[in-house]
Amino acid sequence: MNLRDIKKDIEYLIGEFIDDCSLFITLNPKKGTEKVSPIVDEAVDLYNDLKYKINHPAEGARKAYYDNLRREMLERLDALSEKLSAVISTEE
Repeated sequence: MNLRDIKKDIEYLIGEFIDDCSLFITLNPKKGTEKVSPIVDEAVDLYNDLKYKINHPAEGARKAYYDNLRREMLERLDALSEKLSAVISTEE
């Protein structure tokens, strides 16, 4: 896995998550906006944080560093997905 692939994964996965949030807000404008907007803000913060870490790697073993970043991205996206699922399941 090279650096370009990791950057593309960050762009794609977080972008798709934000698209899912936007779709929910579009379909539920009165109910979804106030609950989903903070989740979108967290996703944008995650994107910015990961892009910064990718562009400013720590000294040492780069392969392990990038593997940890990929793991962090997936874990944090999973947590955001659970938050979004909780909001969606409470909406009627």
